[in-house]
Amino acid sequence: MKHPLLIEHGSIIDGTGAVPVSADMLVVGQTIAAIGPEARAQADHLPRVETFDATGCTIMPGLIDAHCHLSFDDASSNAELFTHRRNALSALVAAYNARKLLRAGVTSLLDPDSLFENMIDLRDAIEAGMVEGPRMSCGAYALMTAVGGTAGRLIADTGVTGYARVVNSRDELVSEVRRQIKYGADWIKVHVTGVIPRQAHKGELSVWSFDELKLLCDVAHDLGTPVMGHCRGATAVRDAARAGFDLLFHATGMDDEALDEVVKRQIPICPALTFQANMVDFGHRLGTDAALRNMFEREITDSAETLIRARKAGVPLLCGSESGFSMVPYGHWHYREMEVFVRYLGMTPLEALACGTSAGAFAMKMEGQIGVLKPGYQADLICLEGDPSQDVTILGETERMRLVMIAGKQMDISPLPPRKRLQGWTIASMGTQLTRELAFSNQYPNEPVEIQELH
Repeated sequence: MKHPLLIEHGSIIDGTGAVPVSADMLVVGQTIAAIGPEARAQADHLPRVETFDATGCTIMPGLIDAHCHLSFDDASSNAELFTHRRNALSALVAAYNARKLLRAGVTSLLDPDSLFENMIDLRDAIEAGMVEGPRMSCGAYALMTAVGGTAGRLIADTGVTGYARVVNSRDELVSEVRRQIKYGADWIKVHVTGVIPRQAHKGELSVWSFDELKLLCDVAHDLGTPVMGHCRGATAVRDAARAGFDLLFHATGMDDEALDEVVKRQIPICPALTFQANMVDFGHRLGTDAALRNMFEREITDSAETLIRARKAGVPLLCGSESGFSMVPYGHWHYREMEVFVRYLGMTPLEALACGTSAGAFAMKMEGQIGVLKPGYQADLICLEGDPSQDVTILGETERMRLVMIAGKQMDISPLPPRKRLQGWTIASMGTQLTRELAFSNQYPNEPVEIQELH
């Protein structure tokens, strides 16, 4: 901001879970200078102050999406990611998509892993002011064993495939962790679990030994870098917690032992259940079989109890949309995890809003600096019509957004220029299998959705 900004007549949600208050806010430079009567008192003594009328609006911290894949470009399949993406173009497309997040009120995001590791470059470009987008914290390649994570045989036995780097020995593991940190990774991302095609009926299995996970954490921590892990199932969660992981994605399927290990160490969890919730609520519009929708809902409901217990024991829950896939396109669903927390975990809207704001500062490694509206904090905030403390879903109505600020700078939230189709970027589909029954019937079923494993 060139001049201080006084935001007047709004209702303030501070991001801590406290009830909203009607108050003014003064932003000076990059930070919040004052809230309440002190804001106007300070403004009266400044030579020039701009004003913003927030009548009928809520001022709150910007959303922090702790699980968003900006380089994936709303992919519809893993095959599309691995064979149809190009390095420089994926970075340019991600820069375009980053602006969609701004218009949805996202001021910070954690990108766990990216194609070609190029979100490290986008992060640096945003920080340098060359590109406008949310604050970014990044992993590099997701570390996998030769099992292949959730993409199975699509991942090569060695080297890099898409967003993944396979390590096949302790020496490779140590070398890759050090290399990623050297080139700017804020976090190290590990696929602790994976799907073995011949054993897919067992779900995701832990594919690392405990000693490997412990070594990985020790190397990263020695270089001041935290570790985050994709974990589904009790064994993976237990081993990751004991090994020293700093953040867990999903953490579904915990048993009492795994939960105890997480609680003992107070390891934050980002469940990232938005994809599943979208499938449950809207899969019927895509022709998805009811049994498959029920399976996705069970993944949420079967884990709800342990997530509730973890939260009651003090474990922070972070919000992540897993945007980057066609089921969760950029700019549409970044609020959705808060709705999931209200519906399935019994949170109040204010509690869920805290998970989507102040709790997310951990993912950015900026606790005490962002995620809360408080004097001295960075002025990362949004202003929207309505009251999300009564209904978090209004955050999905982007037409309500009136102001988005990052470090005191107003972001451009005007409509983006239309984007044309990129040649060779997506995989063409032949559509539904053409049986004789379908060819000669009068029924025209919806195109079925192809379910992709997530990471």
